[in-house]
Amino acid sequence: MKILILNGPNLNLLGRREPDIYGHRDYAALTAYIGETCRRIGAEYEVFQTNHEGVLVDMIQGALETGVDAIVLNPAAYTHTSIAIADALRAVEIPTAEVHLSDVDAREPYRRISYAGEACVATFKGKGFESYGEAICYMAEYVRNSKDAH
Repeated sequence: MKILILNGPNLNLLGRREPDIYGHRDYAALTAYIGETCRRIGAEYEVFQTNHEGVLVDMIQGALETGVDAIVLNPAAYTHTSIAIADALRAVEIPTAEVHLSDVDAREPYRRISYAGEACVATFKGKGFESYGEAICYMAEYVRNSKDAH
């Protein structure tokens, strides 16, 4: 099981960016949490963060060549604007979970639109780091069930 975890803009500023919304733990703590979760379920993983939309598209497309079984994606602000990311997810057909630290549906109205989410098999939000934990475990089970069905 190989999972690619992709993080979009401003997640590198966790801990200092709006801590009342995103908490006080930093990006290093998030990547450590992701690593612990993946090791606990026996999954190989790669974590990547970028502030650039095209880089996220390139990483999604590149997942075809690296044998990724699933993607966990926090597109951050690109959630609400990027048709390119949604199109890339549809093109590669790698099962993907959308994840958000905050509950985007309880925030500003424009955050309730998720182009990326429309190309994902599930969305996990509003639970801070645990949103990632739930998404990773869900995708591992999703892939196992998909392989068992074939």
